[in-house]
Amino acid sequence: MTQTRTLGTDTFDLGRALKHGAIGGIIAGLVFPMFEMAMAAVQGQSPFGPLRMIGGIALGEQALDPRFSLVIAAAAGIAVHMVLSVIYGAAFGTAAAFMPAIVRSASVAALAGAAWGTLLWVVNFYVVAPIAGWVWFPQMTDPLMQFVAHAGFFGVPLGLYVAWALRRRTVRTG
Repeated sequence: MTQTRTLGTDTFDLGRALKHGAIGGIIAGLVFPMFEMAMAAVQGQSPFGPLRMIGGIALGEQALDPRFSLVIAAAAGIAVHMVLSVIYGAAFGTAAAFMPAIVRSASVAALAGAAWGTLLWVVNFYVVAPIAGWVWFPQMTDPLMQFVAHAGFFGVPLGLYVAWALRRRTVRTG
């Protein structure tokens, strides 16, 4: 049995929204670091720098040191990033279940996703990171690139996938 909520004339399955939000988080969580790594390389930096920075959440600032094992830092970065992507995606999917306009329109979904990605960037980089001691996020990153990465390469794919998935109707046969 699934739990549903009715909003006006629309009924949304919250379990389905949570599931597809998490899947959307995985998709966006793969697109986002590819963009970040490509941009680092274009800027003449190590393409693994973004993974080292994210790995530093779990391993501490030592993960940023080029002498620290790239394999360990990158593995930690991938693990931390994907866990956060699933959580943030599931939260977005759940929110979308209560906002039918996101589900009905790809444009609204893309804008909502971009807004969500921007909110995540601002809160994580400028509130959470300094409090947690992860000062390298606000100090060692380009704000414009981070805005583009979080809004366009995390938020937009997340919003579009969630809207597409929640619009689909599953037909079950007997």
